[in-house]
Amino acid sequence: MKPWQHLKTITHHRWLVCCGCFRVGLYWQGLTHDLSKYSLTEFWAGAKYYQGNRSPNAAEREEKGYSEAWMHHKGRNRHHYEYWTDMNRQTRNYEAIPMPRKYLVEMVMDRRAACMTYQGKAYRDDSALTYFEKSREKELMHPDTARQLRYILTLLAEKGEQETFRYLKESVLPGKPFPWEV
Repeated sequence: MKPWQHLKTITHHRWLVCCGCFRVGLYWQGLTHDLSKYSLTEFWAGAKYYQGNRSPNAAEREEKGYSEAWMHHKGRNRHHYEYWTDMNRQTRNYEAIPMPRKYLVEMVMDRRAACMTYQGKAYRDDSALTYFEKSREKELMHPDTARQLRYILTLLAEKGEQETFRYLKESVLPGKPFPWEV
């Protein structure tokens, strides 16, 4: 087990998210981001499966067939699209619902910080977009959320942090329409 390395990694990640959230005015979310990672369920699994270059949840999932830490985490942290599922009353199926904008913005900060944490000096402004496009998650989240996230991550990749953070603060958080909604 590597509890010290895991503690440093999650604390560094939280710090990066906190700084990003503060830059766009999400102070409470910055302060409370990922506090569940310090719970016994998440922390000890993270320490046991720590590798330093990717989420320990992936290693736990490979060994056990599921990640108890991830199931705990996604159910307590609204910046994960998996949190935003509920049963449709008509179809009686669980379906993704659109994420509120303040959690969408926190998700952007989370993805940026995760890439920065795990990629280190190899991080680039297009890292989070590249990860998103290679993943299957866009098929699992609500189409509106996926489209908004792709737009913001593309903005980060093409225009950089300063322009993206300005857009988040001045347009996304106040509820202004995305370009295709006008």
